Amino acid sequence: MPRIAYVDGAFTPHRDACVGIEDRGLQFADSVYEVWGVRNGRLMDSPGHLDRLFRSLGELRIAFPVTREALMIALEELRRRNRIRNGLLYLQVTRGVAPRDHGFPAQATPTMIATAKHIPQHKADARAKAGVSVVTAPDIRWGRCDIKTTGLTANILAKQHAREQGAFEVWMLDADGYVTEGSSSNAWIVASGDVLVTRPVTDNILAGVTRAAILRIAGELGLTVEERAFTPQEAMDAKEAFMTSASSFVMPVISIDGAQIGDGRPGETSVALRQGYEKLALNA
Repeated sequence: MPRIAYVDGAFTPHRDACVGIEDRGLQFADSVYEVWGVRNGRLMDSPGHLDRLFRSLGELRIAFPVTREALMIALEELRRRNRIRNGLLYLQVTRGVAPRDHGFPAQATPTMIATAKHIPQHKADARAKAGVSVVTAPDIRWGRCDIKTTGLTANILAKQHAREQGAFEVWMLDADGYVTEGSSSNAWIVASGDVLVTRPVTDNILAGVTRAAILRIAGELGLTVEERAFTPQEAMDAKEAFMTSASSFVMPVISIDGAQIGDGRPGETSVALRQGYEKLALNA
């Protein structure tokens, strides 16, 4: 069946969806976005995504006129019309259409765009069962990575670097050589003693919704968590490594820059956290 998009209150065929040529999302990446995972027909971890969306809008001073409740009704209807049982739902909110000028326009109505796509869940599950590889690269992004904006040029370059190296993801490194996060994921390791280590949330990483869920699950499983920076070498020496995101859930990492992690297979902790996340997110 043809895909359906949602643009400013109207459902329309995906191929016909459009926004104004002077929309500030197009002209300046003056916009924010969120991505929901969809599993078994349910939008996953919606409260966390809504919290982060409205925080990002507030940081950019975009006055979004739609309530959480109205937004969720529209998103669920979009999922239903596209018959998405397993996949992703993408939402973007821009400052709106206005004559091109760097400063905020005196008047502009925010633009809302949403799309949905199917992802064969068996392929994602197979990837998680096998584990993935990552490579490292310098983090060249701007200083407010805590805002989920659509200004993703540095992330695109990082992801392309990974693909050219035959890897699934890049783990970016700060000026001191510590891992910040992936190009579209948060980075984790399992150190000795089954201690989970992940970088603390500041303005140089995104507060991942899946990341927050994993912290809760770790507490329920009785795991110790250390929110601190770690180096690629520490990751290579770790028992396990994994990444988290709305699209990958918990994805085991089995090699970094060609160095094998542990026995080269997804570890027990990563697998347990992935299973726990699916249960938690579907009940949120």
